[in-house]
Amino acid sequence: MDTSAAPAPPPVTPPGPEGAPWWRDAVIYQIYIRSFADSDGDGVGDLPGATSRLAHIADLGADAVWLTPFYRSPMADGGYDIADHRAVDPALGTLSDAEELVTEAHRLGLRVIVDIVPNHTSDQHPWFREALASAPGSPQRGRYIFRDGTGPDGSLPPSDWQSVFGGSAWQRTADGQWYLHLFAPEQPDLDWSHPEVRADFASTLRFWLDRGVDGFRIDVAHGMAKDLVEPLRDLGPDQVHHGIVGAGANGGHPLWDRDEVHAILRSWRALLDTYEPPRAAVAESWAEGPRRALYTRPDELHQAFNFDFLQAPWEAPALRRVIDSSLAAAHAVGAEPTWVLSNHDVVRHASRLALPPDTDLNAWLLSGGIQPPLDPALAQRRACAAALLLLALPGAAYLYQGEELGLPEVADLPENVLRDPVWVRSRGARKGRDGCRVPIPWQRSGPSLGFGSAAPWLPQPADWSPRSVAAQSGDPDSVLSLYRAALRLRRRHGGDGGLTWLESGSPAAVLAFRRDAGLVCALNPGTESVRLPTGNVLLTSGCLERDPSGRRVIPPDTAVWLLPEPAQ
Repeated sequence: MDTSAAPAPPPVTPPGPEGAPWWRDAVIYQIYIRSFADSDGDGVGDLPGATSRLAHIADLGADAVWLTPFYRSPMADGGYDIADHRAVDPALGTLSDAEELVTEAHRLGLRVIVDIVPNHTSDQHPWFREALASAPGSPQRGRYIFRDGTGPDGSLPPSDWQSVFGGSAWQRTADGQWYLHLFAPEQPDLDWSHPEVRADFASTLRFWLDRGVDGFRIDVAHGMAKDLVEPLRDLGPDQVHHGIVGAGANGGHPLWDRDEVHAILRSWRALLDTYEPPRAAVAESWAEGPRRALYTRPDELHQAFNFDFLQAPWEAPALRRVIDSSLAAAHAVGAEPTWVLSNHDVVRHASRLALPPDTDLNAWLLSGGIQPPLDPALAQRRACAAALLLLALPGAAYLYQGEELGLPEVADLPENVLRDPVWVRSRGARKGRDGCRVPIPWQRSGPSLGFGSAAPWLPQPADWSPRSVAAQSGDPDSVLSLYRAALRLRRRHGGDGGLTWLESGSPAAVLAFRRDAGLVCALNPGTESVRLPTGNVLLTSGCLERDPSGRRVIPPDTAVWLLPEPAQ
């Protein structure tokens, strides 16, 4: 084990009100390591590449970075199949590279959050290899979930549970037993009732905390705890894949969002609280609103991703309902909400928001993004307006790499380049998530537009040169310039967690609110122009217009930030 000194925490003033924990209203930028920057020319992003581009994130105005897994992995699921949580995959760098990234991030004033994947390991993890080499019922198999099959000869799975990636969640071994994998067969589920499992993950958290990381993103935080009492409960034909956890589970589902998971999370919070300065953790939990809030009680995690906002329709009443319910759920447990529009698992919002609300996104991806057709200009208008809404709300904002460039989903990737196990496991019925993971463009030209010196692991569209960081940096009207301005103004005018709705004559068409420090955000997601609220305009996502009487109005799919006019 490397025993070098831990990098110092970043010398930054926490965002938001004086003395508030840094994470409560931070802007956190997600780096999907494989697609951010390639330093060695192999076509895949890596840690040194990410370190070399951290200045871009600091210049953007973000407060922290979240790194997707960079641990030792066979890459059956893009690094979420981990063979060793305390080693760096050689294709992505070294432990020294990881420490250098933390040091450089802190020098730039950025916190660092790393991914932890506790629900499962890789099938190449030493524990699982020991399990397969051992007899049924052995202690080595006790760390995972092995069961005998059903049917006269045990040739049928132990239950009808389905994998999130498609097909049965059970895989048979050479000796006839079956093991559980809620994701790919290469990702066997751990048994979190086993003390060795709990102790090992506590050691993993300490390992990275001692190397200076500022927190963790907990993958599938609503997993881990499972009802394994025999006989295992069948779930029937209506099992939910896309939402991961079924609606209304309320702690009673055998696999997801069980009440027992909170004891695990409380033990992690106690460990995090032993470090100074404070460390933080955010849950990836697909539990529904009130259930999701349980993950952020005072003695559990600090944040939970708000997927309700990501999934909200592009209409004022629906957005207001989601914002109200998100604020209420978070505040009920003393937390602040999070807001996110895109990540590495969903269709990018720069495409998604321009599709009809009833669009089957998988069918749209399978059509190559042409059924239904997408209007690129409309998509960019809505994406920019949504960004101003996101960044005006109280709480923490999570940005996904490339959204500050207005990158759309690459829906027309050819089948021969697809890497997502969702595509393979579903036998082509679901296209998967590769379209939101295409490497981002840095320069106007080159074999990968500045991503690296060779062609990238997923091909970039031919028209991405004008979307590159270099192309947009000098353009005051670019998406990148909008994000930079918004983050600068957010830091100055955001205030604390307060929000007051401003009533208008057309509540079905306009969404307007004032933050406690005075910032007003008005969004028009409708089809007709609406009157601009009174105030001094700070920032707009698009050009304002004037009505026949000469009054300024907000066009459709446009957002504006204002400050109240000074009292006379």
